[in-house]
Amino acid sequence: MENAAYIGLSRQMTLRRELDIAANNIANAQTTGFKVEQLMLGTEVGDRARNDAVRPGVSFVLDNGVGRDFSQGSLQQTGRRLDFAIEGEGVFFRIEDGAGEAYTRDGGFTLDPEGMVVTKSGLPVLSDAGPIVVDPALGPITVADDGSITQNGVPVGQMALARFENLGVLSKDGDGLYRNTSNEVPIDAAGAQVRQGMLEGSNVNPLVEITNLIEISRAYERASKMIENVSELSRRSVERLGRAN
Repeated sequence: MENAAYIGLSRQMTLRRELDIAANNIANAQTTGFKVEQLMLGTEVGDRARNDAVRPGVSFVLDNGVGRDFSQGSLQQTGRRLDFAIEGEGVFFRIEDGAGEAYTRDGGFTLDPEGMVVTKSGLPVLSDAGPIVVDPALGPITVADDGSITQNGVPVGQMALARFENLGVLSKDGDGLYRNTSNEVPIDAAGAQVRQGMLEGSNVNPLVEITNLIEISRAYERASKMIENVSELSRRSVERLGRAN
């Protein structure tokens, strides 16, 4: 196969990944706290299809992983006492599970039968003193903008928030959760505010993502056409060489 065809195939592989990511963004346009994603592209120099020491290597398109835009999504009023949104970029609610600590921007919480504040999947939401536990018989809880929790005027705790200087250390773990994949320690979330009775919407722009889908499809078609042209050129070259003999 010609070098140009290999380059075209490498681009097609990344375009298929880009298509999946764009489709996933659109599917999560209404998901609470979802952050839009995009494929990070790079260049990899590889050996030529023909081993020719005189000529340089060939540059292929490389998949460098998925990047996320952690910018603030719009805040939506729900009026539900256990719905919370964080006003401030790069800040997350702290969640506890069997594998350690996780982080989320999805503040749609609920109470379990023991009065513990948990996520939709039943994971405990953390305060500065551990899981948040209240007495459902004493009425609803109130959370101030600074994250302090009270019930019937009695302090319950401080909602635990985490901020990361380098958001690249966070990896997606499903159910709107992220995990710290490094040794970086979360820093003080000063300046962030908790809004009770609100949820943060996705920061996906569906119109942009639909446009991306169209552009990706056209780019894939162009790459396919290039590979076809290279193959046709090779076929014609072989035929002409055969006639010359």
